[in-house]
Amino acid sequence: MKQSFVFWTAFIALTAVIISSCSAQKLGTFKKDTDLIKAIDKNFLDAAAQYKVMMSTLPANRFPRNFDPKTDRFVTSGSDWWCSGFYPGTLLYLYDQTKDQALYSESDRILKLLEKEKNNKTTHDLGFMMFCSFGNANMIAPKPEYKDILLTSAKSLTSRFNPKTGTIKSWDSKTSDYLVIIDNMMNLELLFWATKVTGDSSYHKIAVTHANTTIKNHFRPNYSSYHVINYNSQTGEVQEKRTAQGFSNESTWARGQAWGLYGFTVMYRETKDKKYLVQAEKIAKFLLNHPNLPADKIPFWDFNAPDIPKALRDASAGAIMASALLELSRYAEKAANGKTYYNVAETMIKTLSSDTYKTNQGTNGGFILKHSVGHLPQKSEVDVSLTYADYYYIEAMARYKGMNQPFKSIAN
Repeated sequence: MKQSFVFWTAFIALTAVIISSCSAQKLGTFKKDTDLIKAIDKNFLDAAAQYKVMMSTLPANRFPRNFDPKTDRFVTSGSDWWCSGFYPGTLLYLYDQTKDQALYSESDRILKLLEKEKNNKTTHDLGFMMFCSFGNANMIAPKPEYKDILLTSAKSLTSRFNPKTGTIKSWDSKTSDYLVIIDNMMNLELLFWATKVTGDSSYHKIAVTHANTTIKNHFRPNYSSYHVINYNSQTGEVQEKRTAQGFSNESTWARGQAWGLYGFTVMYRETKDKKYLVQAEKIAKFLLNHPNLPADKIPFWDFNAPDIPKALRDASAGAIMASALLELSRYAEKAANGKTYYNVAETMIKTLSSDTYKTNQGTNGGFILKHSVGHLPQKSEVDVSLTYADYYYIEAMARYKGMNQPFKSIAN
């Protein structure tokens, strides 16, 4: 299953040089808004204070999940919930910006509760759960145990790969179903990391195979994405294309589109294969040119929601898009496109930092952002605060602040 360690070490080193040189060509070309930089620094301090509020109310053995301001209800989860990695991940991002030791100490405490999920083979979300948490921890203060935890997590994730479909299975279901969702693109970064640190090419190959299959089957001709593809696990043929969390099977669920944008941007970073850059830019073009994208750039929960312009916005989709667009702006083949991605991301950060989306200090259960939509068709997590909205908002601001410098590895 393994290729020569020496070959892959050399290959990865060469890839890193190429990536660095490509990124270096973009450094210094982005004009940052000095007022926004000041606002971002304040946002980091405000967010740190908010997460201390959350720390004070969070049960010792639980993870934050959402907060509904309409009912003043703080919902928590166990470590097996797909969002469990975002709380420690956000704490670590905030520690990196503020050096507040209380945030690091809390992340260290909660990571101990999360560690057992490294052996979880029932989920495709180990990238979210483990790389956004232990990956951040390893970036800030590397430890041998973090490496071991992440490698075990990567092995668990690859156990869900089916060569017949060319994909990592997302949701377990009845035997005749093999369900893959667009969200799964976000979990591939963990696999690239595993190849880098071990020289084992199998992780890299699985990630590339999954991405290629996703390009083939998940996207419509206009580069909007289906949410769910149901494969025949024996033949690999597509049995069904549908949604789960969007408005309809043929609508464009905003967060799913954001996952695709982010995921294929990462694919280009990790492989430098131009087809992934083309895919990411086509997805961006669909999003940014869509007539239903509001002027403040925070999307409605679904681009085809029937009650637009009164439809709910999704701050989580906006935060994910902002972070992805900032990275994509570095790779864009045309400078004009890169500038557009950068400017839109800047607008998104400003909008999310406004009173409309940013919570008042000491309120909202300690969450940072309001107005996200989890699963509207099931009436679950509708117009609430969500951990992943906070995570990608903080990541987007960190990326904006460091745009004229090399990104840190976890936030490339």
